[in-house]
Amino acid sequence: MTDYLETFLLKHLEAAELISIVLNILISITGVFPSAPLTFLNVQLFGFWNGFLLSFIGEVLGVTLSFWLYRKGFRTLVHTKTPSHSKWRKLLHVQGKESFILILSLRLLPFIPSGLITFFSAVGKGSFVVFISASALGKIPALFIEAYSVYHISQASIQGRVILVLLSIILLFYIIKKWKEKA
Repeated sequence: MTDYLETFLLKHLEAAELISIVLNILISITGVFPSAPLTFLNVQLFGFWNGFLLSFIGEVLGVTLSFWLYRKGFRTLVHTKTPSHSKWRKLLHVQGKESFILILSLRLLPFIPSGLITFFSAVGKGSFVVFISASALGKIPALFIEAYSVYHISQASIQGRVILVLLSIILLFYIIKKWKEKA
């Protein structure tokens, strides 16, 4: 899939930046697809800083539109069927500074799906301005780490190899932890 997308973007290079932004918006709206492959392509095709900036713009526009759509479509439905996990329930009821800090901290965690943060923020009581501010600020370091990692992995540098080893170890510990929880 990534190869097809790369070929498509190269074929339409004059519109590739706009296409990339639109794809990031669609990824955010669906909330189920990871944005890392698109970040990888952006860094590969446009260089590190331009790829990072393009991914950042697309992701911020994506969470903005997603927040608005989710708030319009799901707010009343979700309040009756919220999972019992305390972080998600808390995200529904926080406002102001507490909402900002919670959204920002969740955006900084790489294994928390962005779509879930957007969804629960949108159906919660927090304001649009607080959500966008915290999301944009939180996406800067998270996206930088993602772009930096994929750049060095794609270059097969020593840093890239170290990143792969560390990610493999983290994934291994995560899998072992989940396996032990089920046993």
